[in-house]
Amino acid sequence: MAGERQSFRISGMHCAACVSRVEGALAGLDGVGQVAVSLEPGLARVAFDPARVGPARIAEAIRELGYAVEAKLEGQAALDREQALRQAEIDRQRRWMVVAWPLALLVMAGTFREYWILPSVVPEWLGRAFALFLLASPVVLGAGWQFFVQSWRGLRRGATDMNLLYATGIGAAYLIGVLNTFFPGAGFGGERAIFFESAALLTAFIVLGKYLEALTRGRTSEAIRKLLRLQPALAHVVRDGEEREVPAEDVVAGDMVAVRPGERIPVDGVILEGYSAVDESMLTGESLPVEKPVGAVVMGGTLNKTGAFRFRATRVGSETALAQIIRLVEDAQASKAPIQRLADWVAGHFILGVHALALAVFVFWFLAGYRLFFDPASRFILSPGGLGEIGVFGFALLLSITVLVISCPCAVGMATPSAMMAGTGKGAEHGVLFKGADAIEATTKLDTVIFDKTGTLTRGEPSVTDVLPVAGIRVEELLRWAAVAEVASEHPLGEAIVRGAREQGLAVERPESFHAIPGHGVEAAWDGRKILLGTRRLMGLRGVDTGAEEPRLRALESEGKTAMLVAVDGHLAGIVACADTLKPFARETVAALRRMGLETAMITGDNRRTAEAIARQVGIDRPLAEVLPEAKAQEVARLQGEGRRVAMVGDGINDAPALARADVGIAIGSGTDVAKETGHVILLKDDLRDVVVALEIARATMRKVKQNLFWAFAYNTLAIPAGAGLLYPAWRLVVSPELAALLMAASSLSVTFNTLLLKGLTPAFKAAGRSGPQG
Repeated sequence: MAGERQSFRISGMHCAACVSRVEGALAGLDGVGQVAVSLEPGLARVAFDPARVGPARIAEAIRELGYAVEAKLEGQAALDREQALRQAEIDRQRRWMVVAWPLALLVMAGTFREYWILPSVVPEWLGRAFALFLLASPVVLGAGWQFFVQSWRGLRRGATDMNLLYATGIGAAYLIGVLNTFFPGAGFGGERAIFFESAALLTAFIVLGKYLEALTRGRTSEAIRKLLRLQPALAHVVRDGEEREVPAEDVVAGDMVAVRPGERIPVDGVILEGYSAVDESMLTGESLPVEKPVGAVVMGGTLNKTGAFRFRATRVGSETALAQIIRLVEDAQASKAPIQRLADWVAGHFILGVHALALAVFVFWFLAGYRLFFDPASRFILSPGGLGEIGVFGFALLLSITVLVISCPCAVGMATPSAMMAGTGKGAEHGVLFKGADAIEATTKLDTVIFDKTGTLTRGEPSVTDVLPVAGIRVEELLRWAAVAEVASEHPLGEAIVRGAREQGLAVERPESFHAIPGHGVEAAWDGRKILLGTRRLMGLRGVDTGAEEPRLRALESEGKTAMLVAVDGHLAGIVACADTLKPFARETVAALRRMGLETAMITGDNRRTAEAIARQVGIDRPLAEVLPEAKAQEVARLQGEGRRVAMVGDGINDAPALARADVGIAIGSGTDVAKETGHVILLKDDLRDVVVALEIARATMRKVKQNLFWAFAYNTLAIPAGAGLLYPAWRLVVSPELAALLMAASSLSVTFNTLLLKGLTPAFKAAGRSGPQG
């Protein structure tokens, strides 16, 4: 459906059930296409037809569910707004903790005053039902009122969420306490079933959980905040010959911008005057400053280290590399991985399921369980309190409340998105951008990595690899003769020889005469000498004997190199060989991938002999030779047809069809233009080792997802039966509602804290440093 896309910031979502409610409500609007709601960033991304529905109607539908909503801001405004909302939530829950905890502890002291040394320190009146009612009421109706309000808003729309579990558990305990305080003969357990301590401590623990959640929730999205902070507020623009300080957002394409040492570069551009070294580590992960002469590209948000320079602004505002990276990371964090579908389905149906189970637990213990198993000497786990003569109604209600409170759909709902947010942020920190949570999951399932040869494994331009003179001739002499012969040539191999000679500090003069012999080589006259450079056939035609050099020629050619013979004045002088040389760390990268259990392949248009030679040098398992550029995608599909899960590593533009066809397309060396990339994973630097970094981060992220899901499901699988009284017939132990609240909060927080461990991940190549043997 053609139309617009817009993001909305939503406040008040607490679990996957909230996400399901919002997604369902928006998907039901006429004119709305795709909807993606993410719990952790609190974002809804909506594609809609503006002719049928507008942003105002979409926002209204979200508000009708009881959530606060606003159009998502950009840049620093978004950062400020998010921090303000989070701080407001922290302050609100802190205020309620100040109310809830002192009163809840007094209620507990009054309830258990008969135990331990409490009779000597707790006055007798504090244990009376009416005193407990007065102390518990501010806790339940003050700190706990938020849960009743939010659950009522949901029920009015026919939706349920975690707040309903809280409200039902707290409300049932408080209501029974009130009835048995003022109407002890009403048949609800009497004075032995006053649950004010359960209601008060439940509220206190849940508010504590909310407070800790508010403190930690923003940590997993720290990467975006770090990126946003890179955007400088001011720029020095040269207008009418004068430098003027203007807001960075006022810079327009074409402006000349001045940058002094120690300043952040405000926008993207090209250097016109000056020279400097720029720290780009915050965007690309490259630890060393990058030298920037005239004509070099600079990126907004990076830090100028040493020199002063002026540059022409080329991309500003939302078009800068930094803005594109932020947008890409935000999109990835708002996306959903396939593994999340099961968790969302479970969490979405969890609330009603738990209520149904709590009702069944009540009915069982009320009708049969109490009569069959109840023992007045029973005790609460980790509590001094005993059950005494609690009565059938009170006992059944106690266990049903515990079931409501101990269950934790939050842990299930948060397991995947929190880890995915941390993983995408960690990737951005190292110059690796995952386009979505699905890209992270797909990356962990790979078994084959295909590299494009030219420009990816190799530099994409030939260079001199071997200079082998015959006896009596120096290396420098041979290379200089070859360069003089080729200096007037426009052939890539000739240019490589000339460049190689100049890099060695040799003076390369123009010959007095030059003649190209198509398909064979060149001949030139210089300094009274006749120089001949070319193939065996050319030497044979001119009567130069090359038999003695044949073994060396064949050895070089078997390595995929182009070997050229050089003769001077009719006598063989030696061999100069050229090849498209490997990029730094190519061998190291392939070796690391093989250690990770992946098969490697290389795709190239070269002949099989050259392809196999390069593959041997790098350690590639499978060279795919003589593949035309337009057939690369077909080769990827052929490997997929063999049942392989394939990643394609290429330059992102020339290899776009193959990258798109692969299970995971990895675009390498994207630099500043990430928005145009086809790949599912984008590597900002032209460093092959970042392929390994991407795999390590993806695998670490999915490990956290699986750990979180295992913990969430295991906790609920064990805790809910324990709360329902499964342990009671054998051990006469009961989980109290307050302990259930503590366990529920701990379960939810454990997922968050486990996810935060990803912040400490350092990929192996980074830990070892960016130096090492090059290959």
